[in-house]
This record gives sequence, structure tokens and C-alpha cells, in this order.
Amino acid sequence: MIKRKKRRFQASVAIVLILVALILAGASSYMIDYSLGYPQQERNSAEHWQDRIKDECPWTTHWMDSVYQNHCVKDTFVTMPSGYRAHAIYLYAPKRTNRTAVVVHGYKVRAEGMLHIAYLYNHDMGFNVLLPDLYAHGESEGDHIQMGWNDRWDVLRWSEVADGIFADGQSTRQVIHGISMGAATVMALSGEQTPDRVECFVEDCGYSSVKDEFAAQLKDQFGLPAFPLMTTTSWLCEARYGWSFDEARQIDQVRKSVKPMLFIHGDCDDFVPYRMLKPLYEAKTHGRKAIYVATGSDHAHAYRDHHQEYTQRVREFVLSNLLSKKVRK
Repeated sequence: MIKRKKRRFQASVAIVLILVALILAGASSYMIDYSLGYPQQERNSAEHWQDRIKDECPWTTHWMDSVYQNHCVKDTFVTMPSGYRAHAIYLYAPKRTNRTAVVVHGYKVRAEGMLHIAYLYNHDMGFNVLLPDLYAHGESEGDHIQMGWNDRWDVLRWSEVADGIFADGQSTRQVIHGISMGAATVMALSGEQTPDRVECFVEDCGYSSVKDEFAAQLKDQFGLPAFPLMTTTSWLCEARYGWSFDEARQIDQVRKSVKPMLFIHGDCDDFVPYRMLKPLYEAKTHGRKAIYVATGSDHAHAYRDHHQEYTQRVREFVLSNLLSKKVRK
């Protein structure tokens, strides 16, 4: 009798464990598709983002209409080392210069969604500008969103492409500026060896790590703790796509970075929580750094809400670092 009860108990435990495993597997698959899936048919058009930028930042409207009517916005396609076809748009500076901005968009945005930052660099600062579509965004190929992690290598390739487009007998002098996931991409790149042409970085409301961001959203949107779902979803991501949430730690890349970086964040941001800013800023212990807190701004709206001050802060930081001698990595 005792042995029979013991066997029944063991069988019940096994059934419960199998059910838990199945539930976690199903939930992990759902979370991967929910957070990293972005099929072509769901992507908003270039016109959608142009209209949105005009609506949110109306001072850019005349410039945007002008550059499109005069065919100043040009397309380029390249094949990345991984084999996928990638797209970007670019604009030459109003006057010939080797100063160039590579501007990186956020989660489920596309190149045209960064035209307000292109306005800042092209119209206000007289820079050449290149705006890539990241992997699985816009007109670039791709089967999932990389959350700015493997995107760092693609942005490095786009820096090379920009140099080929805009160099006028001399290497370009580049700033790489990203917002949200684009900022996470910028920080991920900052910890790698970058060529001399990449002289400084601007990150606007980037997250400290992919795991931190997903954990924050898991709690906010679903009311769930990070463990165990975040762990199992990370395992599935590694099995499916070759990278895990645990490795995608922007804050560790910032610790390794040596080139100048400007950190920007709205103090009312709860999508990429404002609390992430301080640890990121403090993690940078090598090279110049500066910080700008956009009072009252929520996620990715610092420029919209404070465009004159934002422009001034970016201008001062970027020009001071493009014109100075620095340690290069």
C-alpha cells in the first residue's frame, strides 16, 4: 500500500512538472513571437513615419518637404556579412563637409522615423546623415528583432558605407546617434573596437540590458515576475536565433567604451525606465561623457518636447568632441 501511494505521488509530481514545462515552453514561444517577431506586412510605411514626424515636430515640415521634393533623400542597399540585404536612406550636407551622423532608429520604427534627428544634424548642424533600417525593419531583410545587440555589427558596417558615400578625399568624422533600441545599439557598439572615423556616440533613452528591458515590460504589461519566464525565453532565443538575453548587456559594453558619449533620458519615461540612466552613466569610467535629463518627457520624446535645448546639448557635445583630440579605440 505504501509503495503504491509513493508511486502515485511520484507520478503526480511528474505530471505536474511536465505540465509546468509545457506551460513555460508555450509561454516562452509566445513571448519570443510577441517581442521579437515583426513580419513585413506589419511594418509601417515610410509615409506613415514622415507624417508622424511632421505632426510631432512641425518645425521640420518645410525642410522635410524640401528634401523630398528636390530628391535629396537617397536610397542605398548593401549586403551585410551575414548575407541579408539591408537598406538605408541618406542626405548630403547643404555644404560639402566630412562631418557625418549615422542615426539609428528604435523598436518597430524605421529610418524615416528618425527624420527629426536628421533635421537636427543636416539642417541645424550642416552634417551629412545616413539613416539605416535595422535588421527586420523598414526595407531591410530579417526574421526577428535583434534588440540592438547583433545590430551593433550592422551599424559598424553602415559607418563604413557612410564613409564611402560622404568622404571627400578624406575620412568622414562621425557621430553615431540612436534613440531607444537605437540607443541600445549605439551602446552595444561603443564597447567594441571602432575605426577612427567614429568619434563619439549619443544615446537617447537606451536600456541597460535586453533582460532588464524585457523584465520591466513583463511586469508592466503582464504583471509577471522575471523568473522563470525570462530565463526560459532567453534559452529559446539562443536556440532559435543564436543570442541570449544574458549576453545582450549594453551596460557591460558601456563599461568597456572609451570614446565620448552623451546620455539622454526623459525623467518621465516608464517604457525604458528612467532609473536605468544613472547606472549606465556611472558605468562609463573611460573617456568623456555628459548627461542631459529631459524634464517631463516620456519615452523617446526628449527632442519633441525640448528641441531647442536638445539641439544645443547635442551640438555642443558633438562639435567639442569632433574638434578635439581623443583616445581612440
